[in-house]
Amino acid sequence: MNRTLTYEINSEYAGYSIDKYLKAHGYSSANITAIKKMPNNVVIDGEWVHMNRKLQAGEILTVNISEDDSSEKIPPVKMDLDIVYEDEDIIVINKPAGLPIHPSLNHYEDSLANGLAYYYEAQNKPFIFRCANRLDKNTSGLTVIAKHLVSGNILSTMVKNREFHREYYAIVRGHLDEPEGTIDAPIGRVDDSIITRQVDFENGERAITHYKVIDEKKGHSLISIHLETGRTHQIRVHFQYIGHPLIGDHLYNPDFEYMTRQALHSHKISFIHPITKKAMEFVAPLPDDMNFITSDF
Repeated sequence: MNRTLTYEINSEYAGYSIDKYLKAHGYSSANITAIKKMPNNVVIDGEWVHMNRKLQAGEILTVNISEDDSSEKIPPVKMDLDIVYEDEDIIVINKPAGLPIHPSLNHYEDSLANGLAYYYEAQNKPFIFRCANRLDKNTSGLTVIAKHLVSGNILSTMVKNREFHREYYAIVRGHLDEPEGTIDAPIGRVDDSIITRQVDFENGERAITHYKVIDEKKGHSLISIHLETGRTHQIRVHFQYIGHPLIGDHLYNPDFEYMTRQALHSHKISFIHPITKKAMEFVAPLPDDMNFITSDF
Protein backbone atom coordinates (compact mmCIF):
# COMPACT_ATOMS: atom_id res chain seq x y z
CA MET A 1 0.00 0.00 0.00
CA ASN A 2 1.52 3.30 -1.09
CA ARG A 3 0.74 6.54 0.74
CA THR A 4 2.30 9.98 0.50
CA LEU A 5 1.97 12.20 3.57
CA THR A 6 2.85 15.89 3.45
CA TYR A 7 3.61 18.16 6.39
CA GLU A 8 4.19 21.91 6.43
CA ILE A 9 6.71 22.69 9.16
CA ASN A 10 5.69 25.50 11.50
CA SER A 11 7.96 27.41 13.86
CA GLU A 12 7.12 25.12 16.80
CA TYR A 13 9.10 22.32 15.15
CA ALA A 14 11.96 24.34 13.71
CA GLY A 15 15.22 22.63 14.65
CA TYR A 16 13.63 19.21 15.12
CA SER A 17 15.26 16.32 13.31
CA ILE A 18 12.89 14.56 10.90
CA ASP A 19 12.66 11.40 13.02
CA LYS A 20 11.92 13.45 16.16
CA TYR A 21 9.25 15.39 14.25
CA LEU A 22 7.62 12.19 13.02
CA LYS A 23 7.55 10.75 16.56
CA ALA A 24 5.80 13.93 17.69
CA HIS A 25 3.16 13.20 15.04
CA GLY A 26 2.38 9.67 16.16
CA TYR A 27 4.96 7.58 14.30
CA SER A 28 6.46 4.80 16.42
CA SER A 29 10.15 3.90 16.45
CA ALA A 30 9.21 0.75 14.55
CA ASN A 31 7.39 2.87 11.93
CA ILE A 32 10.46 5.05 11.43
CA THR A 33 12.77 2.05 11.19
CA ALA A 34 10.52 0.51 8.55
CA ILE A 35 10.22 3.76 6.58
CA LYS A 36 14.01 4.16 6.53
CA LYS A 37 14.15 1.00 4.41
CA MET A 38 11.63 2.32 1.88
CA PRO A 39 12.68 4.08 -1.36
CA ASN A 40 12.62 7.87 -1.45
CA ASN A 41 11.30 7.76 2.10
CA VAL A 42 11.58 11.39 3.25
CA VAL A 43 11.82 14.32 0.86
CA ILE A 44 12.19 18.09 1.29
CA ASP A 45 11.86 20.40 -1.71
CA GLY A 46 11.93 17.44 -4.04
CA GLU A 47 15.18 16.01 -2.71
CA TRP A 48 15.71 12.93 -0.55
CA VAL A 49 17.21 13.70 2.87
CA HIS A 50 18.39 11.76 5.92
CA MET A 51 16.10 11.26 8.91
CA ASN A 52 18.51 13.20 11.15
CA ARG A 53 18.25 16.30 8.98
CA LYS A 54 17.09 19.38 10.94
CA LEU A 55 13.84 21.01 9.84
CA GLN A 56 13.24 24.70 9.20
CA ALA A 57 9.97 26.61 9.50
CA GLY A 58 8.09 26.84 6.21
CA GLU A 59 9.59 23.71 4.68
CA ILE A 60 7.40 21.00 3.19
CA LEU A 61 8.26 17.50 4.38
CA THR A 62 6.99 14.58 2.30
CA VAL A 63 6.94 11.04 3.68
CA ASN A 64 6.55 8.26 1.10
CA ILE A 65 5.19 5.04 2.60
CA SER A 66 5.59 2.00 0.39
CA GLU A 67 4.43 -1.40 1.65
CA ASP A 68 4.74 -4.19 -0.91
CA ASP A 69 4.03 -7.21 1.29
CA SER A 70 0.63 -8.62 2.21
CA SER A 71 -0.39 -10.37 5.41
CA GLU A 72 0.80 -13.96 5.38
CA LYS A 73 -1.62 -16.81 6.04
CA ILE A 74 -4.65 -14.73 5.01
CA PRO A 75 -5.83 -16.22 1.70
CA PRO A 76 -7.99 -13.83 -0.35
CA VAL A 77 -11.64 -14.91 -0.47
CA LYS A 78 -14.36 -13.07 -2.38
CA MET A 79 -17.23 -11.90 -0.16
CA ASP A 80 -19.64 -9.02 0.18
CA LEU A 81 -18.32 -6.25 2.39
CA ASP A 82 -20.50 -3.52 3.88
CA ILE A 83 -18.03 -0.65 3.52
CA VAL A 84 -19.26 2.35 5.49
CA TYR A 85 -16.26 4.60 4.74
CA GLU A 86 -12.89 4.39 3.03
CA ASP A 87 -10.01 6.75 2.31
CA GLU A 88 -6.25 6.36 1.84
CA ASP A 89 -5.64 5.69 5.54
CA ILE A 90 -8.58 3.74 7.00
CA ILE A 91 -11.54 1.60 6.04
CA VAL A 92 -14.68 1.26 8.19
CA ILE A 93 -16.71 -1.95 7.87
CA ASN A 94 -20.14 -2.86 9.21
CA LYS A 95 -19.42 -6.51 10.08
CA PRO A 96 -22.29 -9.01 10.13
CA ALA A 97 -22.72 -11.43 13.01
CA GLY A 98 -21.17 -14.84 12.35
CA LEU A 99 -18.12 -13.48 10.55
CA PRO A 100 -14.80 -13.77 12.44
CA ILE A 101 -12.49 -10.78 12.28
CA HIS A 102 -9.38 -12.78 11.36
CA PRO A 103 -8.57 -16.37 10.35
CA SER A 104 -8.42 -18.97 13.09
CA LEU A 105 -8.82 -22.71 13.55
CA ASN A 106 -11.85 -23.85 11.52
CA HIS A 107 -12.19 -20.35 10.08
CA TYR A 108 -9.14 -20.14 7.85
CA GLU A 109 -10.97 -18.78 4.81
CA ASP A 110 -14.15 -17.15 6.12
CA SER A 111 -13.06 -14.08 8.07
CA LEU A 112 -13.30 -10.36 7.45
CA ALA A 113 -9.55 -10.34 6.87
CA ASN A 114 -9.97 -12.83 4.01
CA GLY A 115 -12.60 -10.63 2.39
CA LEU A 116 -10.42 -7.53 2.67
CA ALA A 117 -7.42 -9.42 1.27
CA TYR A 118 -9.50 -10.22 -1.82
CA TYR A 119 -10.87 -6.66 -2.04
CA TYR A 120 -7.35 -5.22 -2.27
CA GLU A 121 -5.92 -8.01 -4.39
CA ALA A 122 -8.64 -7.22 -6.97
CA GLN A 123 -7.21 -3.66 -7.05
CA ASN A 124 -3.64 -5.00 -7.39
CA LYS A 125 -2.82 -3.53 -3.99
CA PRO A 126 -0.97 -5.27 -1.15
CA PHE A 127 -2.77 -5.39 2.17
CA ILE A 128 -1.58 -5.96 5.73
CA PHE A 129 -4.47 -6.54 8.14
CA ARG A 130 -4.40 -4.01 11.00
CA CYS A 131 -7.70 -3.93 12.90
CA ALA A 132 -8.19 -1.18 15.49
CA ASN A 133 -11.23 -2.56 17.34
CA ARG A 134 -11.67 -6.31 17.11
CA LEU A 135 -15.17 -7.70 17.49
CA ASP A 136 -16.16 -11.21 18.54
CA LYS A 137 -17.33 -13.47 15.72
CA ASN A 138 -20.98 -13.17 16.76
CA THR A 139 -20.91 -9.46 17.55
CA SER A 140 -22.10 -7.31 14.66
CA GLY A 141 -21.31 -3.74 13.78
CA LEU A 142 -18.59 -1.22 13.12
CA THR A 143 -14.90 -1.98 13.02
CA VAL A 144 -11.99 0.11 11.72
CA ILE A 145 -9.01 -1.22 9.79
CA ALA A 146 -5.87 0.80 9.12
CA LYS A 147 -4.48 0.74 5.59
CA HIS A 148 -0.81 1.42 6.33
CA LEU A 149 1.67 1.19 9.18
CA VAL A 150 1.40 4.81 10.34
CA SER A 151 -2.39 4.99 10.55
CA GLY A 152 -2.28 1.57 12.20
CA ASN A 153 0.10 2.69 14.92
CA ILE A 154 -1.76 5.94 15.60
CA LEU A 155 -5.11 4.16 15.85
CA SER A 156 -3.61 1.54 18.16
CA THR A 157 -2.25 4.28 20.41
CA MET A 158 -5.64 6.02 20.44
CA VAL A 159 -7.37 2.81 21.53
CA LYS A 160 -4.76 2.30 24.27
CA ASN A 161 -5.20 5.90 25.46
CA ARG A 162 -9.03 5.62 25.41
CA GLU A 163 -9.32 8.19 22.64
CA PHE A 164 -11.25 5.77 20.41
CA HIS A 165 -14.86 5.91 21.56
CA ARG A 166 -17.24 2.97 21.12
CA GLU A 167 -20.96 2.66 21.78
CA TYR A 168 -22.61 -0.75 21.71
CA TYR A 169 -26.25 -1.77 21.75
CA ALA A 170 -27.20 -4.93 23.60
CA ILE A 171 -30.40 -6.74 24.54
CA VAL A 172 -30.30 -8.20 28.02
CA ARG A 173 -32.72 -10.16 30.15
CA GLY A 174 -34.82 -8.47 32.77
CA HIS A 175 -35.44 -5.06 34.28
CA LEU A 176 -32.43 -3.06 35.43
CA ASP A 177 -33.21 -1.23 38.65
CA GLU A 178 -30.99 1.69 37.71
CA PRO A 179 -31.74 3.30 34.32
CA GLU A 180 -28.05 4.05 33.94
CA GLY A 181 -24.94 3.06 35.81
CA THR A 182 -21.39 1.73 35.82
CA ILE A 183 -20.09 -1.79 36.31
CA ASP A 184 -16.58 -1.75 37.76
CA ALA A 185 -15.46 -5.36 38.20
CA PRO A 186 -12.15 -6.98 37.18
CA ILE A 187 -12.17 -9.72 34.56
CA GLY A 188 -9.90 -12.76 34.27
CA ARG A 189 -9.79 -16.16 32.63
CA VAL A 190 -11.85 -19.07 33.90
CA ASP A 191 -9.51 -21.82 35.07
CA ASP A 192 -8.55 -24.31 32.34
CA SER A 193 -10.21 -22.24 29.61
CA ILE A 194 -8.53 -20.13 26.94
CA ILE A 195 -11.84 -18.56 25.91
CA THR A 196 -14.25 -18.10 28.82
CA ARG A 197 -13.85 -15.13 31.18
CA GLN A 198 -15.32 -14.28 34.56
CA VAL A 199 -15.34 -11.53 37.15
CA ASP A 200 -12.25 -12.22 39.26
CA PHE A 201 -11.47 -9.82 42.11
CA GLU A 202 -8.21 -11.58 43.00
CA ASN A 203 -6.49 -12.05 39.63
CA GLY A 204 -8.56 -10.15 37.10
CA GLU A 205 -7.71 -6.93 35.26
CA ARG A 206 -9.79 -3.85 35.98
CA ALA A 207 -12.79 -3.53 33.65
CA ILE A 208 -15.27 -0.64 33.56
CA THR A 209 -18.55 -0.60 31.62
CA HIS A 210 -21.02 2.30 31.50
CA TYR A 211 -24.60 1.65 30.43
CA LYS A 212 -27.92 3.38 29.89
CA VAL A 213 -31.31 1.73 29.36
CA ILE A 214 -32.94 2.80 26.10
CA ASP A 215 -36.16 0.82 26.35
CA GLU A 216 -37.70 -2.17 28.12
CA LYS A 217 -40.51 -4.54 27.24
CA LYS A 218 -41.55 -8.16 27.66
CA GLY A 219 -38.81 -8.96 30.13
CA HIS A 220 -35.96 -7.58 28.04
CA SER A 221 -34.01 -4.33 28.02
CA LEU A 222 -32.30 -2.60 25.13
CA ILE A 223 -29.25 -0.82 26.50
CA SER A 224 -26.53 1.50 25.24
CA ILE A 225 -23.03 0.69 26.45
CA HIS A 226 -19.79 2.67 26.55
CA LEU A 227 -16.57 0.87 27.38
CA GLU A 228 -13.91 2.56 29.45
CA THR A 229 -11.68 -0.50 29.16
CA GLY A 230 -11.56 -3.20 26.52
CA ARG A 231 -11.22 -6.62 28.15
CA THR A 232 -12.09 -9.80 26.30
CA HIS A 233 -15.86 -10.48 26.50
CA GLN A 234 -16.18 -7.48 28.86
CA ILE A 235 -19.80 -6.61 28.08
CA ARG A 236 -20.95 -10.21 28.09
CA VAL A 237 -19.22 -11.03 31.38
CA HIS A 238 -20.28 -7.85 33.16
CA PHE A 239 -23.96 -8.18 32.40
CA GLN A 240 -23.97 -11.84 33.34
CA TYR A 241 -22.29 -10.82 36.60
CA ILE A 242 -25.08 -8.35 37.51
CA GLY A 243 -27.78 -10.88 36.64
CA HIS A 244 -28.80 -9.49 33.24
CA PRO A 245 -27.02 -11.60 30.62
CA LEU A 246 -27.20 -10.89 26.93
CA ILE A 247 -29.78 -13.05 25.21
CA GLY A 248 -28.48 -15.71 22.84
CA ASP A 249 -24.99 -15.82 24.37
CA HIS A 250 -23.67 -19.36 23.88
CA LEU A 251 -20.98 -18.92 26.55
CA TYR A 252 -22.66 -16.88 29.26
CA ASN A 253 -26.40 -17.39 28.70
CA PRO A 254 -27.08 -20.35 26.37
CA ASP A 255 -30.78 -19.62 25.96
CA PHE A 256 -31.62 -19.38 22.26
CA GLU A 257 -35.34 -18.67 22.49
CA TYR A 258 -34.99 -15.35 20.69
CA MET A 259 -31.52 -15.32 19.12
CA THR A 260 -28.79 -17.80 18.28
CA ARG A 261 -25.95 -15.35 18.88
CA GLN A 262 -25.25 -12.79 21.59
CA ALA A 263 -27.41 -9.71 21.11
CA LEU A 264 -24.51 -7.29 20.84
CA HIS A 265 -23.90 -4.68 18.16
CA SER A 266 -21.11 -2.13 17.67
CA HIS A 267 -23.48 0.77 17.03
CA LYS A 268 -21.30 3.88 16.97
CA ILE A 269 -17.60 4.74 16.84
CA SER A 270 -15.99 8.15 17.03
CA PHE A 271 -12.35 9.17 16.90
CA ILE A 272 -9.95 11.72 15.47
CA HIS A 273 -8.73 10.65 12.05
CA PRO A 274 -5.16 9.37 12.47
CA ILE A 275 -3.79 11.43 9.56
CA THR A 276 -6.14 14.31 8.72
CA LYS A 277 -7.00 14.94 12.40
CA LYS A 278 -10.65 15.52 11.50
CA ALA A 279 -13.37 14.32 13.89
CA MET A 280 -14.93 11.11 12.56
CA GLU A 281 -18.19 9.46 13.66
CA PHE A 282 -19.98 6.47 12.17
CA VAL A 283 -23.27 4.80 13.09
CA ALA A 284 -24.59 1.38 12.07
CA PRO A 285 -28.29 0.65 12.71
CA LEU A 286 -29.37 -2.50 14.50
CA PRO A 287 -29.12 -5.61 12.31
CA ASP A 288 -32.30 -7.46 11.37
CA ASP A 289 -32.14 -10.09 14.13
CA MET A 290 -31.86 -7.52 16.93
CA ASN A 291 -34.23 -5.12 15.23
CA PHE A 292 -36.88 -7.85 15.01
CA ILE A 293 -36.84 -8.23 18.80
CA THR A 294 -36.79 -4.53 19.57
CA SER A 295 -39.59 -3.78 17.09
CA ASP A 296 -42.00 -4.83 19.82
CA PHE A 297 -40.44 -2.46 22.33
